Amino acid sequence: MGNKHFKRTLITTALPYANGPVHIGHLAGVYVPADIYARYLRLKGEDVLMIGGSDEHGVPITLRAKKEGVTPQDIVDRFHYIIKKSFEDFGISFDIYSRTSSETHHQVASGIFRTLYDKGIFIEKTSEQYYDEEAGQFLADRYITGTCPHCGNENAYGDQCEACGTSLSPTELKNPRSTISGNSPVMRETKHWYLPLDRYEEWLRQWILEEHTEWKSNVYGQCKSWLDMGLQPRAVSRDLDWGIPVPVEGAEGKVLYVWFDAPIGYISNTKELLPDDWETWWKDDETRLIHFIGKDNIVFHCIVFPTMLKTEGSYILPDNVPANEFLNLEGDKISTSKNWAVWLHEYLEDFPGKQDVMRYVLTANAPETKDNDFTWKDFQARNNNELLAVFGNFVNRALVLTEKYFDGKTPECNELTDYDKDTLKEFGEVKSEMERLLDTFHFRDAQKEAMNLARIGNKYLTDTEPWKLAKTDMNRVATILNVSLQITANLAIAFEPFLPFSSEKLYNMLNLKHLTWENLGRFDLLAPGRQLGKTELLFEKIEDEIVEKQVQKLLDTRKANESANSKVAPIGETIQYEDFMKLDIRVGTVLECTKVPKADKLLQFKIDDGLGGRTIISGIAGYYTPEELVGKQVCFIANLAPRKLKGIESQGMILSAENADGSLAVIMPQKNVEAGSMVK
Repeated sequence: MGNKHFKRTLITTALPYANGPVHIGHLAGVYVPADIYARYLRLKGEDVLMIGGSDEHGVPITLRAKKEGVTPQDIVDRFHYIIKKSFEDFGISFDIYSRTSSETHHQVASGIFRTLYDKGIFIEKTSEQYYDEEAGQFLADRYITGTCPHCGNENAYGDQCEACGTSLSPTELKNPRSTISGNSPVMRETKHWYLPLDRYEEWLRQWILEEHTEWKSNVYGQCKSWLDMGLQPRAVSRDLDWGIPVPVEGAEGKVLYVWFDAPIGYISNTKELLPDDWETWWKDDETRLIHFIGKDNIVFHCIVFPTMLKTEGSYILPDNVPANEFLNLEGDKISTSKNWAVWLHEYLEDFPGKQDVMRYVLTANAPETKDNDFTWKDFQARNNNELLAVFGNFVNRALVLTEKYFDGKTPECNELTDYDKDTLKEFGEVKSEMERLLDTFHFRDAQKEAMNLARIGNKYLTDTEPWKLAKTDMNRVATILNVSLQITANLAIAFEPFLPFSSEKLYNMLNLKHLTWENLGRFDLLAPGRQLGKTELLFEKIEDEIVEKQVQKLLDTRKANESANSKVAPIGETIQYEDFMKLDIRVGTVLECTKVPKADKLLQFKIDDGLGGRTIISGIAGYYTPEELVGKQVCFIANLAPRKLKGIESQGMILSAENADGSLAVIMPQKNVEAGSMVK
């Protein structure tokens, strides 16, 4: 950033995937910090825009649509509005929150691709990728599952094994299969366009590592690591039917890769908001561009997107990317697929009107340079011991005492004592420290300083004890309460970026219009004789049973996940002993075994059952060859009613054990026994 003064600030926030609602991890990592910063700049009277939107393309959305049997558009429509409403409810003050399925976005993203294409920036490459012949389409990484080569998990995805966390490519999987048809995919040639990041490595090193040493250590460190490993060309297109069509002849069935089109959403959403002036915010050197993101997006916003903007040639580059790390929940990584999350819309149902409590706790635990943890006990403690006992308690005492002794009107400030002056001086010091922290994106510490102002006020009232002086010195009481009310007005300013709902409430209680940041530290904000508004409680105590209910909800989720992840099938319905005795299970020797024509899964057995022999059809062809089974002894149900399969009468059922992956193992006795022996 250096010492350059910018005329305006453009704030962007990572675009959440519109394939599910948003949770507290999203708020803590991206949206609350961005909102604090935007509100702070607005309070200072600066020209600022905060741009957000839903990311509505990409494979996760098509996967969810397929699972639910609806269209991708149905999915994004549903979740876009849920996400947008959650942000509005939490006071995230976007100037616009739009979406990447908009017509404006399609035009802008196509235009940028075409500009880079016409300038010869992209490399065209033909490569072999997995193709599902039955579905008639190339498979995105998430449409391929198989066995992880590292841990043996048989349901690893083509891009990552969720069991061991290893990043993968589809060709590394053993026994790959398509999630669309269940078939084994084949390799087929396909053509794609690539952004040659390696050509811009030298420029990126200069721009990031030398010109932006002020970036947060976690961001700077990750960028350096990527650059030190050496950059590779990155595909900007993929074979998919959901997304923005590649605007080039001969690119039918191909769309822009979601990582390419999503960040362009910042530009298109600005254009949607300001169709005539958007270029001022994206192409004027006096605009400061700040990206608020999570750590999983650092490479895209610090390396890939800047390269796209640089090669296009007319756009400004980000001045800072204050990315956060991840927020965990009760010691475990937040997981949307496992429902291990606190969803924003559910939180507001359980804690109506307590948006600021969550905002405060998430900022206090912000994962600014390393992962941090959210616990319900900490949530309760911070509400009860800080918001209620410090901030709320001070405000309530100051206002109630003013009502009691001065009919709810601001009293005169008489002669200040040295203690009064020291208190006011301490306030001024906190203001400058808050500014330093907010300007450098240290929101956790800045909020701590705001709470220090409330601590100063609380200590001031406790030390001066106006309720005792009321019997002997009302002039002194007037001064103490005047100072306390001026502190209260200052708290409304200081907390506005962090707790906008509480600040609004506080202004109403003071019967005061919103003040600007430059008023912070002044002690003439409430004129003597001014009538205050109605006093209310800013915060209320959160009881143990409320928190225990939330903890139990998570414990139930964990239990359900453990049950779902168990490789052992649940025990079936209880039967009586007599029911079991009806089954006649015997051992037979396999005399002959052949494949059933036109039936890939069926084998035909000729069994010596000690009673003249029988034919049994069994669906185990995927797991055994006929040769493996001839001469072996197997267990079978002898008294099952005959049934025709592919025109052949099957006279029983061979018993097999089923693994978690669905594979079968035939049950065989450890020692040879006489054919026809009963199993008991």
